[in-house]
Amino acid sequence: MAVTAYWYGKGIENIMRNTIDVDTHTFKCMLTTSTYVPNVDTHDQKADVTNEVTGTGYTAGGVALTSVVISQDSTSNEVEIDAADAVWSSSTITARYAVVYDDTAAGDELLMYVDFGEDFTSTNGTFTIQWSVEGLVKASY
Repeated sequence: MAVTAYWYGKGIENIMRNTIDVDTHTFKCMLTTSTYVPNVDTHDQKADVTNEVTGTGYTAGGVALTSVVISQDSTSNEVEIDAADAVWSSSTITARYAVVYDDTAAGDELLMYVDFGEDFTSTNGTFTIQWSVEGLVKASY
């Protein structure tokens, strides 16, 4: 299974311009079906995201991410954003993408998305996105 994370163009720009503040803003992770077609060049707000999943144990807008941190690794010349895993307990849902957005910013600005590579389903169980040990997203410099 190939799981890949991508920055939305405006998301990384907003991080660099510090209009998205990782230390003080609230971030959410929402799930979409396979019919959502991500566009890293034109999608910049939550309203651009279509086909959010529905189902038992899932609330529209997704779940708030906790323990969000940004860190720098000067040895490997990388900056990473990380968070605790996103969890939907007792859920019955099917998702292909996870979209992370800034719930504090005007317009709910998009940060990044994850393509699971295929649909994943939970049936009256726990749907968990276990972020990589290297974080949600990483940028090299």
